[in-house]
Amino acid sequence: MQAWQVHENGEPSEVMRLADVAPPVPGDGQVLLRVRAANINFPDALLCRGQYQVRPPLPFTPGVEVCGETADGRRVLATPALPHGGFAEYTLADEAALLPAPDTLDDAEAAALHIGYQTGWFGLHRRARIEAGETLLVHAAAGGVGSAAVQLGKAAGARVIGVVGGAEKAAVARELGCDVVVDRRAEGVVAAVKEATGGRGADVVYDPVGGDAYTQSAKTVAFEGRIVVVGFASGSIPSPALNHALVKNYTILGLHWGLYSTKNPRLVAHCHEQLTDLAARGAIKPLVSERVPLDGAADAVQRVADGVTAGRVAVIPEPEKGIAA
Repeated sequence: MQAWQVHENGEPSEVMRLADVAPPVPGDGQVLLRVRAANINFPDALLCRGQYQVRPPLPFTPGVEVCGETADGRRVLATPALPHGGFAEYTLADEAALLPAPDTLDDAEAAALHIGYQTGWFGLHRRARIEAGETLLVHAAAGGVGSAAVQLGKAAGARVIGVVGGAEKAAVARELGCDVVVDRRAEGVVAAVKEATGGRGADVVYDPVGGDAYTQSAKTVAFEGRIVVVGFASGSIPSPALNHALVKNYTILGLHWGLYSTKNPRLVAHCHEQLTDLAARGAIKPLVSERVPLDGAADAVQRVADGVTAGRVAVIPEPEKGIAA
């Protein structure tokens, strides 16, 4: 089969190499999947750079989110078991963690319903306890993680303010349903959010960016608001001023979605049921901006790493039919 492999750490476009390799062999509790679609996530770039919290042994195949097919024909969502990631014709996954792919979504959309939307659901509902009528501020609102949060916020009845970088991404955020769009390249984020909220600020801030975005989060969060820290796509990890949180009465909430698969897997299944229902009702629909063939994966991962894409970019392999023996 064909699979992208990383033999040394560095930028994705420089260290990912497409190779012919033997299909991976399932271990105890694992299942072999034919990859129907693999969505690109920012952690894939971090894996290539050796900067992710999980560091698989070299060489490894990146790709942390797939829609795949089992030997008995089931269409499922999975987080591949590294080092055998999803940017390949076949991958491995833990059988107990497989989730049924929603019939209302195609392969790329279904794969995108997994990590980004699970993260959004846990962040907004489990951690921030968002309520209808509240104001939600989403950083990087046109990106893969941000676009999911925008749709989930709207589905929850929130008023959504999306922060983006550039006119093209502003257009995407509007199409996603943002009530207010702030282009950080054209206007001051803090002033714009204050104006949009009558000086009150946002009840919930969803921040997958860190760095300067977190500084803006602290300045725009409302009294008794909640900042959900999802990641650090900017590459800069902020050091919050806790005295500021004290005097302004807001909460800083961390979210590491992956922990739920081991700490409380039933919640992951429950979340998937909620997301599947929302997708069936048309309340959410993952934004897949590009579908690239397997041989275009390295370039696509680099573009996601550089922050120049919108929504999700999906890698669509064209493997042999059926499961390899």
